[in-house]
Amino acid sequence: MKAYSLDFRQKILDTYLKGGISQRQLAERFCVTLGFVEKLLKQYRETGNIAPKVRTQQTPPKLNSQQLNVLQEIVEAKNDATLSEIRELLKEKTGITIGISTVDRMLKRMEISLKKNIARRRKRYSKSSIIKITVLAANTRNPG
Repeated sequence: MKAYSLDFRQKILDTYLKGGISQRQLAERFCVTLGFVEKLLKQYRETGNIAPKVRTQQTPPKLNSQQLNVLQEIVEAKNDATLSEIRELLKEKTGITIGISTVDRMLKRMEISLKKNIARRRKRYSKSSIIKITVLAANTRNPG
C-alpha cells in the first residue's frame, strides 16, 4: 500500500493540534484508521517529523537458492501438481514449511506458471457440450 502524502498527514496533524477533537473523531473525519492517527502523532512527538518512514530492509526470501532449486525440480518432475501438493513435496525434501501463497510467489518469481491439466478440461467441456446440444435439439423438436 502506498503511504499517505505529506500534505494529507499535515492536515491531520494541524486539525489535531487546533484541539477540540479526539483521535477517534480525527480518524473518522479523514477516513483513516485510528492506528494510523496514533502512529502519526507518536512519530511527531518523538521525532518532530511526520514524513512516511522509509523501509530500509526488505524481508528476506523464505527459500534460499538450494531450496529454490529443489522447488524447480519438484515442478519439473510433477508439473500437474497443485500448490498444496508442491508445498507438501517441498516439506518432505527440505524440511521447510511454507504457506501455499508463498509457494505461488516463489513460482512467479522463478517465472513458472501452473497450468491446468488440458486433458481434464477438454473432457469436461466435451461432456457439457454434448448435454447442451442434446437439450437444444430436444427443445427445437418439442417447442412447447
